[in-house]
Amino acid sequence: MAKTEVPAEPKVASPERVAAFQTGISAESRAAAYLMAKGYRIDIVARRRNLIAFVEVKARASLDEAAYAVTPRQQQRIINAAQGWLVAHPEHAEFELRFDAMLIAPRSLPRHVLAAFDAST
Repeated sequence: MAKTEVPAEPKVASPERVAAFQTGISAESRAAAYLMAKGYRIDIVARRRNLIAFVEVKARASLDEAAYAVTPRQQQRIINAAQGWLVAHPEHAEFELRFDAMLIAPRSLPRHVLAAFDAST
């Protein structure tokens, strides 16, 4: 006789977890709006283990044009934004920090440039 598998019941998050998630999203949105109002701008802040990557996303007609769009002036703005982010997230102060660029162009795969620049530039 063939064994029939019964689908597992989908896990439903508790109301407390849903509320905590919504609070976190709301807090992150408010923090981002506050930093943007102060002139800060970072496209993506990503974490991988003990690494925080501040990622600037540039979309242009070609990948080379996207790369040239991350100017020294813009790099300084991103560094300033990262410093503001770290003040708001002191729990990450001991993490390795990196400034990446994600280059986007039509008909090309995105190019992720690791350590596109550093804070000493």
